[in-house]
Amino acid sequence: MWTRRILLLTCLASAGWAQGRAVDLASFDLVWSTIRDTHWQKPPAGLDWDAIRAEYRPRVQNAATPAEARVAMQEMIGRLKQTHFAIVPGVTYSSISEDLGGPGTTGIDLRVLNGEAVVTSVDSSSPAERAGVRPGWVIRAVNGREWAPLIEASRGAPELERTRSLLNRLSGPEGGNIDVSFDSGRGDSGGGAVATLRLGLTAGRGTYAEFGNLPATRVWYEEKRLGATAYVRFNVFLDIPRLIPAFEKTLAACQRCDGLIVDLRGNPGGIGGMAMGMAGFLVERPNQRLGTMFMRDATLNFVINPRPSVFTGPVAILIDGTSASTAEILAGGLRDIGRARIFGTRSAAAALPSVFTRLPNGDGFQYAVANYVSQGGQALEGTGVTPDEEVRLTREGLLAGHDAIIDAALAWIGKQRKP
Repeated sequence: MWTRRILLLTCLASAGWAQGRAVDLASFDLVWSTIRDTHWQKPPAGLDWDAIRAEYRPRVQNAATPAEARVAMQEMIGRLKQTHFAIVPGVTYSSISEDLGGPGTTGIDLRVLNGEAVVTSVDSSSPAERAGVRPGWVIRAVNGREWAPLIEASRGAPELERTRSLLNRLSGPEGGNIDVSFDSGRGDSGGGAVATLRLGLTAGRGTYAEFGNLPATRVWYEEKRLGATAYVRFNVFLDIPRLIPAFEKTLAACQRCDGLIVDLRGNPGGIGGMAMGMAGFLVERPNQRLGTMFMRDATLNFVINPRPSVFTGPVAILIDGTSASTAEILAGGLRDIGRARIFGTRSAAAALPSVFTRLPNGDGFQYAVANYVSQGGQALEGTGVTPDEEVRLTREGLLAGHDAIIDAALAWIGKQRKP
């Protein structure tokens, strides 16, 4: 009897692994053929794509585990050396809408400045604000783990990925807590006393929105007045039914404003067409373009259609290394047609429009379908948008309550006032 059971279990295990291998091969074939058929270059990235298949398919077929098969597929698409091509493990893909660590957040945003994780903003009414956390504070450790080695290990990584990785460590299960050690002193790093605060993890601001195969994402929109200047910030180009009307409402109430600041720092992009929609509220002349998208068999011009009511005052756009994709398209396009001045630091240089789909093995697959060239003739992929005025945040400025990039934009807008 025991022999029969062992044989049965062995057969079931073998059948399960054979089925898993077939699913991995089907996933590989879908990834390979999708890139072959949709990449804007033929052959993709100038590579011998048939030879690539012959090299990597046997590795997937002979993989001992699904993880090993996934690594082979990731290496294959890595040969393209282009952003927006990725295999996202099924578990991770399902939790992207929960910020990887979980849906709970402290309300802290940060950037790495001079090798330190510095708090750059704190959401209103968030656990961090209630605990007294302020911009300019340096995060030294989370749950007892020192951050200095993490930051050093990520040196040279793109700012977008580096920042996301650190922010993920400040998230977790909603209703939970994390212990964060801060240096809140002024002056040079290490100059202040380090205190550890227990911060709650609550639902992030905004409302969940979905688009296509993208995971549900919280979308928020913020507006305020900085003197006579309107200031707008939103976290992602999604949720068209809410975001576009909110932007329109802001501008309708600001026809007499001295200028407009659109803060795209931390915005990773989203729906490309929203750049055209928003630009329509800022551009009077017809037939203006933000740029051109080149696909395999078509070319799409990002034409701006002026709205009945257009804001004609000065426009300043703020960017940094965490501004990507559609954020880069809007910033670079408006600058190229002379409609905006750009402040901050170079953008992420990750502007390729992409699609998410689910593979047979449950993993997510992101792939780019076009290249994008700004109206000025520059391919943003790998280059990014260079600001007209390069301005960097400093810890000292943040501790004093100043955002140097916003200050620079306000100063420029002030100089544009008509006498």
